[in-house]
Order: sequence, then structure tokens, then C-alpha cells
Amino acid sequence: MAGFSELIKNFDKTRDYVRDFFIYGCKIRSDFDRKSIRTYGDEKRRVESWMGDYMRYDDSVHGRSVSISVDSGHIPENPLYNAYYSRSFTDNDIRLHFLIMDVLNDGESRTLKEIVDILNTDYAQLFDEQTVRNKLREYVEEGIIIAEKSGKTLYYSLSADRADDYISSFSGLDDALKFFSETQHFGIVGNSILKMLGLKNDLFFIKHNYIMHTLEDILIPEVLTAMDEKRYVSFVTFSARKQKDSGVLGTENQVVPMKILVSVQTGRRYLAAYIPALKRFSAFRFDYMKTVKKGDVCDDYDSLKVKFDRNMSRCFGVSFGMRRETGTVTPMKITLYIDEENEHYVLERLEREKRCCTLEKTDDHLYTLTADVFDPNELMHWAKTFIGRIVRIEGGADTVRRRFCSDISRMNRMYGGD
Repeated sequence: MAGFSELIKNFDKTRDYVRDFFIYGCKIRSDFDRKSIRTYGDEKRRVESWMGDYMRYDDSVHGRSVSISVDSGHIPENPLYNAYYSRSFTDNDIRLHFLIMDVLNDGESRTLKEIVDILNTDYAQLFDEQTVRNKLREYVEEGIIIAEKSGKTLYYSLSADRADDYISSFSGLDDALKFFSETQHFGIVGNSILKMLGLKNDLFFIKHNYIMHTLEDILIPEVLTAMDEKRYVSFVTFSARKQKDSGVLGTENQVVPMKILVSVQTGRRYLAAYIPALKRFSAFRFDYMKTVKKGDVCDDYDSLKVKFDRNMSRCFGVSFGMRRETGTVTPMKITLYIDEENEHYVLERLEREKRCCTLEKTDDHLYTLTADVFDPNELMHWAKTFIGRIVRIEGGADTVRRRFCSDISRMNRMYGGD
């Protein structure tokens, strides 16, 4: 019988589990439908060993829910980084790693055959050439080893770049590293370098730090590489609610990636992409995506990028509505009452947050916001924060205007008194 281990082989499985049970904190043991209850116990112990004092336990009539409780403004390091340091390796992986480092440590360049011969003769380790070649190729991609071709032969040497050399050479680089180790994008890279150097972030605390999106960092490099190489990408998207109701494991998607969008409110990240099967643009949430894989080169990438940029000028948020590629939309006008002499801060906020909309003064204390967007629902979520100042809403879809009036009527019934 296999024993429990804190190390993991499949990060996707652990990522799903941490998100559903420990970040959202809305599931209990009986909701766990992946394999056996013992698997739940193993995953729970594994996360508890990573998170330590950040665990919270809530008991109810339905059972005990376990979640992660963190005040991001009072911690110097994102605890979810620990999930990335828990990958398991085989004995051969570990042995071959240190042996290759030792063989190339003298700074000399060697061919694959020379490295294999040294491993066999000097270290009495029998590795076939394909195994060593795969490991060298992996380290070349990581930048640990440099591969240079002379004639038809590849020569391998250890990279001379050292993080500690850069830290000592450039004043303030360690402070910059501490800051970027806690930013959203690739903070795990900065944190890894800090750990390697024996340093800790003792300077920066981020009040609104959306730490949960760290779990998506494993998907970002493949997407960025595909965008740079103008390739298709494929991945599976899923919805926890739909998955439970229908038993469907997810939906296969093949798209052309265009841009990564980040919400300034929640830190949530989206992949804006073109869907060839539907001939339209759409946005996919990264926290609902699994295992991104690069595909073939897209010959029409440049022309699609032009269309995408044109469409983005009609997006208030991340939604492209239900329209195909490009098309006309009905402008919506929202008139607000603002006393500009005493409420200049309201005008400043409108100018700062209006995005692709236009704002103009139409009468004394009246300002009209004109929006020509694909999805007016996104606009209305923001416009409702000006409740009490909205004088009238014109244009746009009838359903949007009716929904707004209905919401106001419901609020009046709830809070308006008799």
C-alpha cells in the first residue's frame, strides 16, 4: 500500500483541490467526489503541511469546511508558493541532476557522448544517451545549460549566469527582487530566487494582494510563448457547477491567444482569444482553465490581431457580447446630475474610470456618458455605483434598461419604507 507523501506529481489535480476546498472554502468532505475519501484525507494533510497557521476550520450542520484564511497585508510571503515546491522527482532525476552539474562544473564544453562516457567511467553510473539528452534539453530550455553547435555536433556547458553575482553587482537589485516576489505576475520566480539566495522579503507588504491567482502562474508562460510565436493553443475549461450537474469533465477549446486581461477589482485574469470554430472573440477565466498546450502556427494571426484591437475599443470589460468579429452596436447614453463646483471629485472619477466611453456636459449640472460597447451589462454594473445621480438612461438594449428599472423598484420596495 502506497504511503502518504507531501510531494505531488500532478499539479493540476492539487490546483483544483486547493481552489475548490481551501480558497473558496465552500465544500466539505462529503462534497469530495474524486476517487476515495482517503484521497481527500491525503490532499487535506498535504495542504495543511504547506499552509500551517493559515488554516481555518468552520463547523456547521452539514459538516466541517476547511479554508485558507490570510490577511495579505500582514504577510511577507504568499503561502501558496509552497505548492510549487512540492513536486516529486524520481531517484534517477535527482542523481542525474547532480552528476551533470558536477561534470560541467569545470567550465568546459562537452558533447553528449563525452558526458555519457564520463558518467559511466568516472561515476560508475550507466545512463543511456537518450535519458541524458532529454535532461540536457530540459536544462537548456531552463537556461541552466548552454548548447552551442560546432559543425553538426552540439556542445554543452554550464551557464555562467548566477543570481548572487547580479545581486552583488547591482545595488538595490535585492530590494527590487523582494518587491516583485509578491506581485501577481510570476511572483513565484522572484520567490524562488530569494529562497536560493537565502533572502526573505522584509520590506514590502501588499494590502490588496490577490494571492489565489498564484495558482494560475503555471499556465501563463505557455500562453505568452504561443502569443509570441503566433500559435494556436488548446486547453480544457470547466465550471464546477456544470460539472457537478452534468458530470462533464470539461470543454475542449482551441483558440488563437490575443491578450491577457487583469481585473483591477478582483485580480482575476482572463485570456482574450479568437475562437475559429465560432468565428468570434471571447475571454476565458484562467482559474477555469487546465493544462495549456501550444499548437500550430496561425497564418492569419496578424489580421486577427487588427480585428481584435478594433473590437477591444468596444469592450468595457472583458465581454465581447454575442456578436461575431465586428459589427455595429447601439450606443447607450447615461445622464448624471453632478454639482461640479462642490463635487469635482465625481467628475474626476468619471474621467478616470470611463474607459472607452465619452463624457460631455449637456446642461447645467448634467453630464452625459455615451457608451458604444458590445456588452452594456458590464457598463451598468459600474454605472450603478452612481445611484442617486442617474437622471435618465437612453438607447442600448431594452432588456438592460428594463433590468435597471426593475432593480430600482426592488430596492425601493426593500428600503423605501411604507
